[in-house]
Amino acid sequence: MPTDLRSFFLLRPEVAFLNHGSFGATPRPVMARYQEWQMESEGEPVEFHARRAPGLLRVAREALGELVGADADDLVYVTNATVGVNIVARSLRLGPDDEVLGTDHEYGACDRIWRYLATRGGARYRQATIPVPVTSHEAMLETLFAQVTPATRVLFISHITAPTALTFPVAEACRRARALGLITIVDGAHVPGQLALDLRAIDADFYTGNLHKWLCAPKGSAFLYARRDMQPLLDPLVVSWGYEAIKPTVSRFIDEQEYRGTRELAGPLSVPEAIAFQREHDWDAVRERCHAMLLRARPLIADALDAPPLSPDDGGWFAQMSAFALPASTDGVELQRRLFEEHLVEIPTFAWNGRQTLRISIQGYNTWEDVERLLEGIRQIRRG
Repeated sequence: MPTDLRSFFLLRPEVAFLNHGSFGATPRPVMARYQEWQMESEGEPVEFHARRAPGLLRVAREALGELVGADADDLVYVTNATVGVNIVARSLRLGPDDEVLGTDHEYGACDRIWRYLATRGGARYRQATIPVPVTSHEAMLETLFAQVTPATRVLFISHITAPTALTFPVAEACRRARALGLITIVDGAHVPGQLALDLRAIDADFYTGNLHKWLCAPKGSAFLYARRDMQPLLDPLVVSWGYEAIKPTVSRFIDEQEYRGTRELAGPLSVPEAIAFQREHDWDAVRERCHAMLLRARPLIADALDAPPLSPDDGGWFAQMSAFALPASTDGVELQRRLFEEHLVEIPTFAWNGRQTLRISIQGYNTWEDVERLLEGIRQIRRG
């Protein structure tokens, strides 16, 4: 396995790119296949979209299902994980006396979905407080479920959180939620390609994940999984020919969610190429190397920022991303700006719970020199 994967990516060579978690980056071979699909669709658009698309998408769903531990007929491709959450959230028949319980570590766009629906007569949205630094998954679960109320109908939880980069124990959370009769929705935006994923073992009612992030597929590639017995609950987010399908295919779930009119299919169809790329380059070993680099970097970043990590080094709290709570005296937006403009380091900061965090991502193309440039940039900026 080559230790230098940078040549496979189109990233600007002068930038220390430590923000794979936001939008990902796609390798050259996967981009080439993506462009081939685009050109193929333009060669005979009617044949491609009207006759071949269902079969092509099924092949792509089968490859994805093998990767994530799910039947292909329980998966549909969507544009991104936020769309997946929208599909589920807008389908549930919840009223103002019902409650959706999330955590205070959820992705802001998804928080907005639930708050929007609450203004339209939907369920109340409440965020359970999960204090940091976290200690153990068992303690986190006890804290979470202590905040379930008789009104709670849905548990909405991230598998890997966006602002705090923590890995939550979603399999056990789903098991406990089902015992309480709760519907479970897992936002796995950062999981495929970063963690081994087995949807059958997690056993969530609904799970959505991005493929354009850590799996390195093209943008516009994500999936929604729905347990077979929960699929009848879902409405189409966009009503099109899949609703009342003239020639039904596998199921109403596939027809209504997969066919939403004319759309770009090259991204989803390139997912098997992204899977093949990571297998060819022994991505299990790449992930281990990235995790080791992050373990080495965390105490140095914490010292440079005067900002301790949000989790211990052990316990399965992180894989290739880690976040740090910035001191109150540090302006995260300004820090991010100066790191990029003065040091060509691309790394995000987030406003979170009245605080600010800095989140680092380590992907296969990153080197220790990228981390060193981040450290030197932080030190210079903090020295004023």
